[in-house]
Amino acid sequence: MSNVSIIGLGNMAGALAARALAGGNAVEIIGRDAVKAKEVAAALGGGATAGTFGTTPAGDLVILAVPYAGAVQVVAEYGDALAGKVVIDISNTFNADATGLVTPDGTSGAQEIAKAAPESAHVVKAFNTVFGHVLALGRPLDVFFAGDDAPAKAAVSAFIESLGLRPLDVGGLEMARWLEGAGPLLMGLARNGAGTFNVALGISILS
Repeated sequence: MSNVSIIGLGNMAGALAARALAGGNAVEIIGRDAVKAKEVAAALGGGATAGTFGTTPAGDLVILAVPYAGAVQVVAEYGDALAGKVVIDISNTFNADATGLVTPDGTSGAQEIAKAAPESAHVVKAFNTVFGHVLALGRPLDVFFAGDDAPAKAAVSAFIESLGLRPLDVGGLEMARWLEGAGPLLMGLARNGAGTFNVALGISILS
């Protein structure tokens, strides 16, 4: 099982932490609000610990569970403390009304985060196509991920499986833009055709 540090104190961070603990992973919770981080860790139980924001995370896998608007800044603040880590970017980059992306053509939030990270860190895009409240239901879901480093992707794939989810590799980190583009698609589906936010994207492999 994995040793995971989660930077963020929101609903998605909590849902990932709960499933990670249920899957036998060690979990460290980190936030700018140290008191709240300790409260979240205590509420989770299962041996979850609270880390100190800005210092070297305990986990080999570091889940960046913060809004994209602040994600690059957080990575820059951590600097060399993320050296050698696998950084999992779960952010969505859609605009205020979820009809488009805020990142320029030809790039993605994950790629911008990778630019801010140490050279020895490896960024993998994952989990942005899953709503936090759906993840918290505990059901089996498909999780799409993208990255450039094969060992990092293997570690993320194994972590996803430990959560009782199916990992689906979509290719290199350049594919992160299209995963982020699935965000507005999912929001549009929830608001229109599905009529509910209790939805998840997945695929059927036909024989």
